[in-house]
Amino acid sequence: MKLIKNLALTAFAIVTLASCGTSKMISTSAANVDKIPLKISPIKESDLKRWSHLDLMKDTIPGMSVDKAYAELLKNKKGVKVIVGIVDSGVDIDHEDLKSVIWTNSKEVAGNGIDDDKNGYIDDIHGWNFLGNSGNENLEMTRIVKKGDTSLQFYKEAKADYDKQLEDNQGSKQQVDFIFKANKTVSDYLKKENYTIEEVTAITTTDATLNQSKQVMMSIIGQTGPDFNSELKDYKNQVYDMLNYNLNLEFDGRKVVGDNPEDINDKVYGNNIVYGPNKEDALHGTHVAGIIAQVRNNNLGGDGIANNAIIMAVRAVPNGDEYDKDIALGIRYAVDNGAKVINGSFGKSYSPHKQWVYDAIKYAASKDVLIVHAAGNDGHDIDLPENKNYPNDSDDNKTEFANNFITVGALNTTYGSGLVANFSNFGSFNVDVFSPGMKIYATVPNNKYKYEQGTSMASPNVAGVATLIRSYYPTLTAAQVKQILMDSGTPVTSTVILGEKEEKRPFTNASKSGKMVNAYNALLMAEKMATKK
Repeated sequence: MKLIKNLALTAFAIVTLASCGTSKMISTSAANVDKIPLKISPIKESDLKRWSHLDLMKDTIPGMSVDKAYAELLKNKKGVKVIVGIVDSGVDIDHEDLKSVIWTNSKEVAGNGIDDDKNGYIDDIHGWNFLGNSGNENLEMTRIVKKGDTSLQFYKEAKADYDKQLEDNQGSKQQVDFIFKANKTVSDYLKKENYTIEEVTAITTTDATLNQSKQVMMSIIGQTGPDFNSELKDYKNQVYDMLNYNLNLEFDGRKVVGDNPEDINDKVYGNNIVYGPNKEDALHGTHVAGIIAQVRNNNLGGDGIANNAIIMAVRAVPNGDEYDKDIALGIRYAVDNGAKVINGSFGKSYSPHKQWVYDAIKYAASKDVLIVHAAGNDGHDIDLPENKNYPNDSDDNKTEFANNFITVGALNTTYGSGLVANFSNFGSFNVDVFSPGMKIYATVPNNKYKYEQGTSMASPNVAGVATLIRSYYPTLTAAQVKQILMDSGTPVTSTVILGEKEEKRPFTNASKSGKMVNAYNALLMAEKMATKK
């Protein structure tokens, strides 16, 4: 399922839910990072739009020191182009801030209806769409329940999870309907759809319904700000999509694709329209692509992490849970067509054909391709067996079967006990590193830009740094890049609050590395490692 921002509403509140020389010094160390004064004042809008590029020591913002890396380490250097596979919901390849960095398959002749490069995909000029004209889908647990195979060891667990989610979302529907009714009441009274909190506060009435609606909308706007209508619409869509598609046992989103999702050898399906049947539905993948590669310093939107990234679009993630088959084939497609980094901002709790994906990850490892994956947005410790998040690189929580797969948790915008975003999964074994994932500004379809948040946004931040390493130090292997990302990160020994249960533990125990990815440190380490080869 797409790891988009997770909106959780009550009737009265909304919470939104992304060394080159002896003179160069490591940007941060455990000895000094824990002494950094907390930044109490809000981040300026100009900084917020690119906070993941900032430096913790200089700006007291837990960014990745990207700007510092460009200014001090990459100035006057020229790297090689690196193809980055975006396995996601699709990418708007026509976006003004992305179209110059979109991969083109030079072995294919556009529009001739022939598989010129004989890779099995006709006219795959900018990537491939494994979902064809499909958009909405069931969750994996819904598909398991729908099949009704009680002999499966995970059927009982899936059924219990399904029943709980169905009940929760039915309650959420009542909630969202209540809020929209309050919104309409206030809107009708003020005779305008977009109104301010001052206008709501000024309402004086003895009408009980209007007064209740006033109180509700004052709280909503107080939490979300002036863009409350957009936030409410996003939340409503999320709830209604869950009931109409994700949890609907009668809905079949796969039929239009025309393949057998249970047969990994049935590979001839989908099409070359990499943003899908509705470009707006490629928002998630377009945002992810932008975090990595939107053009730097062009006065459009935000800045990408990697100036030499080339984006290959692989559409395999619907509005619902992805199929193991699509992910496995999507990874293989990206690998076979030259990607050296693959970003996977998706995940789910059940994976009936996980071995197909495991085999694809191992295939990527054999071809020296790094896979960067989002840890998930449930606020869970995914080391616990009841909190599985697929895909992963270990089936027993003891050993990793591949050295090219790195899992990323999300950081908040402020340094301190709230450093880890409250929605982010964590785990001292199954999460490798953390990076910025709250309020990340990047491209969305039709030449627009937007803040999004989630581990979906943290993952491409790391993929961007990985791309920088592979661009400027191309002799380093995928395994070495993973090692660098983990070993060179900024260490934090202070205690942080984690997840939905607000567990307190040292940041060092929130992931395997106990560190925040840092581009400056990573490039210093890459230089040292490359010169030793």
